[in-house]
Amino acid sequence: MERVLLVRMGEIFLKGDNRPQFINALARRVRYAIWPLHGRLELAQGRMYVKGVQDMDLCVDKVTKVFGVHSVSPALEVEKDLAAIERAAIEMTKDLSGSFKVSARRADKRFPMDSMQINAHLGGVVLDNNPNLHVDVHKPDHVLSVEIRELAYLHVAKIAAVGGMPVGTSGKALLLLSGGIDSPVAGFMLAKRGVELSAIHYHSFPFTSEQAKRKVVELAHILSQYTGPIHLYVVPFTKIQQELYDKCPDNQLTILMRRFMMRIANRVALEKGCGALITGESLGQVASQTMEGLQCSSDVCTLPVFRPLIGFDKTEIMDRAQQIGTYDTSILPYEDCCTIFTPKHPTTKPKVERLRESEALLDVEGLTEEAVQGIEEILVRYGDAVENSVC
Repeated sequence: MERVLLVRMGEIFLKGDNRPQFINALARRVRYAIWPLHGRLELAQGRMYVKGVQDMDLCVDKVTKVFGVHSVSPALEVEKDLAAIERAAIEMTKDLSGSFKVSARRADKRFPMDSMQINAHLGGVVLDNNPNLHVDVHKPDHVLSVEIRELAYLHVAKIAAVGGMPVGTSGKALLLLSGGIDSPVAGFMLAKRGVELSAIHYHSFPFTSEQAKRKVVELAHILSQYTGPIHLYVVPFTKIQQELYDKCPDNQLTILMRRFMMRIANRVALEKGCGALITGESLGQVASQTMEGLQCSSDVCTLPVFRPLIGFDKTEIMDRAQQIGTYDTSILPYEDCCTIFTPKHPTTKPKVERLRESEALLDVEGLTEEAVQGIEEILVRYGDAVENSVC
């Protein structure tokens, strides 16, 4: 009798001939998640089994955060021997109370009892050994599931996981990661669709502090428990903002700053093999996120820009941030570069032609090149100390 974690795949099964590619990608991600626990992963008959871990609760926490996993169940694995299955059923239900039923699936038709016979037999065994349980086949409090495959597997709990597609199966993209609530959620949502994330952040020292930078590293650290390692590119942005403030119309500062961010991100993404940019923009949320503003910021990009939050309101975004664990870090009171040099009356309907006229007052190529050359790259991996990542 061995304790294992049964791992169920999600929409991978909707794939056709390339399904093995997705299964292999998911297996790599699960192995990465359980590596600190010294567990091993086995694949058999459309199932994954994690074996050899001592801390099953921690294993559940890690595996349920792997994109592509639909649900998991802590289970007992036993030989296809009726006496062994009976002992496992007693063990799995010994601490339960209330109503229950047995639900058996006999994938191996050579087993001498069919599913209905297994249900009835094990139901009787459980009742004989636990007086706190009674049968309710319609709305039970607990379901003892029994799977007869190459071995027998018994479990009660079915724990939902994040779902989605394995990271890396939908390409790679660069996330514009601020210190706010929205962008980490946007990154999470694209990673859930199988996108491998890198991230870029704009740091305006001394106007923004080292604490603000550390906050962004922590946000990347939280995301990395779902996505795997994230390469974070920290861009020195002070000179660009000062140039904009000195030479450009006040009401254009926000959108011009945004254009520089998108321009630099587009270049870094191309150099790092990313096929798209990701932003946390939501239509109408702030002055630069009007339809005209979004058009103007995308104007400087050659890569597609994904905006997964475009139709979300702030409450929905905050709820999602709390679910994934980034909210408490995002609301720490350290300003990012988007909150300094903010004009009192930013334009909400900018024109590309007017913005280009203002940019003609600047050495756009020189400023962009200087910022790119000054980038600091940080590899963020979940489990590493944030302090070590920044050093």
